[in-house]
Amino acid sequence: MNVVSLAVWTLEQHCYLVYAALGACFLALSVYHRGPVVLRTGRERRQESGLGGEPAPRRDSDSDSDPDLTPALPLAPHVRYSPPRRSDEELIQRSGEFHELMARRRTVRAFSAEEIPREVLENVVRTAGTAPSGAHTEPWTFVVVRDASTKAAIRDIVEEEEELNYSQRMSRQWVADLKPFATRHIKPYLTEAPALLLVFRQTHSFREDGKKKMHYYSEISVAIAAGFILAAIQYCGLVALTSTPLNCNSRIRALLRRPPSERLELLLPVGRPHPEAMVPDLHRKPLQDIMVMI
Repeated sequence: MNVVSLAVWTLEQHCYLVYAALGACFLALSVYHRGPVVLRTGRERRQESGLGGEPAPRRDSDSDSDPDLTPALPLAPHVRYSPPRRSDEELIQRSGEFHELMARRRTVRAFSAEEIPREVLENVVRTAGTAPSGAHTEPWTFVVVRDASTKAAIRDIVEEEEELNYSQRMSRQWVADLKPFATRHIKPYLTEAPALLLVFRQTHSFREDGKKKMHYYSEISVAIAAGFILAAIQYCGLVALTSTPLNCNSRIRALLRRPPSERLELLLPVGRPHPEAMVPDLHRKPLQDIMVMI
């Protein structure tokens, strides 16, 4: 009997002993490297992960004295929040007025060349900066482009990539779904609009001490900020086009000298609508199709 046959015969005849020996080795290694192994019930594991409705138990490694666990933001006292209290009638009126305002918002592809006051653009960006973000990391950078040559360079990049997108990268169904909007790879609004507002998402940043600062839920945080932008643009009486330039991130990021930690998520031409601007006669879903009341 050779060595291989002997090993196979031993495993077949004494498999439980072999498994027991392997388990003992595993437990010994676990104790040696990571401390004692503690078996936890499902309820205890849920509590540790914060899913059990009770605060997770504090571990020894979570000590405040551990410099690696210093909060990225300085500790600040909590202050009382006292917004004005409005009656039910006011709530109904204000919510209805805001809905009517936003219901008139449309995506526009034809812009007037009339300039926008710089202060208006600054206020729009200030409004975006009030959006909530994971752990208050504020993972966004808003680049406003008014320079004609830079807008032309952005248009060149977008049109070059979009021609490839429409002809090669996008599925036939995707292209067909865009036909009602009369879109194509030529984007004249990128140079016609008086301003372009580019929304970059910061995947991470760095703290004052040089350590990497994680940005939690950066995608949804930036998406919420983009919603604030669109609402602010509509409120002040301007229009915008929500565009997500496919495969343009690296080239536009390099053009605008943004760091590798930032990713272009949205490109918004902003301005007044052209006097002859046309939009599709679209209808939005009724309330009963988008709301579930429990």
